[in-house]
Amino acid sequence: MLWLSRKDVFTFAIFALVVLTMPIWLKPFGAAYPGLMQKFAIYATFAIGFNILFGLTGYLSFGHAAFLGVGSYTAVWSFKLLTMDIIPAMIFAVIFSGLFALVIGFFSLRRTGIYFSILTLAFAQMSYSLAYSVLTPITNGETGLLVARNDPRIIDAMLRGGETSTGLPVPSLFGVAMTGYGGFYLCAVVLILAFLVSQKIFASPFGLALRGIKSNQTRMIYTGFNTKPYTLAAFVISGMFAGLAGALLAVTDPIAGAERMRWTESGNIVLMTILGGVGTLVGPVVGAWLIEYFENIFSAINANMLNSFFSFLPDGLQQVVVTVLSKFVGEGWHLTLGLMFVLIVVFLPGGIVEGCQRLWSRLQRIRPVPRIQQQEDVK
Repeated sequence: MLWLSRKDVFTFAIFALVVLTMPIWLKPFGAAYPGLMQKFAIYATFAIGFNILFGLTGYLSFGHAAFLGVGSYTAVWSFKLLTMDIIPAMIFAVIFSGLFALVIGFFSLRRTGIYFSILTLAFAQMSYSLAYSVLTPITNGETGLLVARNDPRIIDAMLRGGETSTGLPVPSLFGVAMTGYGGFYLCAVVLILAFLVSQKIFASPFGLALRGIKSNQTRMIYTGFNTKPYTLAAFVISGMFAGLAGALLAVTDPIAGAERMRWTESGNIVLMTILGGVGTLVGPVVGAWLIEYFENIFSAINANMLNSFFSFLPDGLQQVVVTVLSKFVGEGWHLTLGLMFVLIVVFLPGGIVEGCQRLWSRLQRIRPVPRIQQQEDVK
């Protein structure tokens, strides 16, 4: 597939198969409904883009939620002013997010380490404050930007000959409404394409230069290599991925609010990437799926469901088990996530994917040698 290696092509094929069959293998986990699967695909796209910056260059950004919000606002404005077709909305979201990332990256990348992280966090919080209060004519403040029936939608009006539509309009792709499973498969295809782009970046000379920056940027500068264009390009590409994810959020739920730009969203994407495996191709996707699963499934478990599940236990023991486990589900799902994150960082510092790779290598190392091969080695 173009200039990907055979191993990368095999990885891409397996990844595409896993994503497209999510409605099948997620059913036993109680997560095979379109709304949650859309979130799986959207935040995995967001994490893949963030990994291009953090995983390849080592620059940790705490402000990527700003680009997610810009992508959402741009997409909704495209729905309101131009057309409910999603293609212009996604294109404009990527462009505006990239331009916004170019401005923020130009100033933030003048510093490295924790100073860079603080700068990105400051820019993101300023963006959140602007969207929440100052820019209310554009963002509609705390209410959020909504699609209304009486919006101009110039392109749609021209195609309909001036006729007004009845009912609330829905984002569509060539006339097909992007709701339910249609919305999921749209997000799934975008995720697969985002993964392919990430693979190409990882395998390219550009990706190799980014790895060199992460390994020892000072040494590269001393050899005469100008690292600033490379880090800025990685920052912009990462911001464009975030804007694309924001556009998908607006497509599946046509509303854009300032809450998508809060620092907690930036923190979540950092957790997703670290949990799955920084610098790996599949790791951020695994981390995004795990956190979204915990947030949407574990948070819905209550004491009644636990009592029903452990009804086979004696009454006294059942009460103890339910009392203990209820602290880790429902509103306490963050405790489960925190414990899992601590265990991963302590015992698998490279993340889940790197831990699985180490385990596989160890199993390969201790695999018994066939008797015929042993005899040949003796000879």
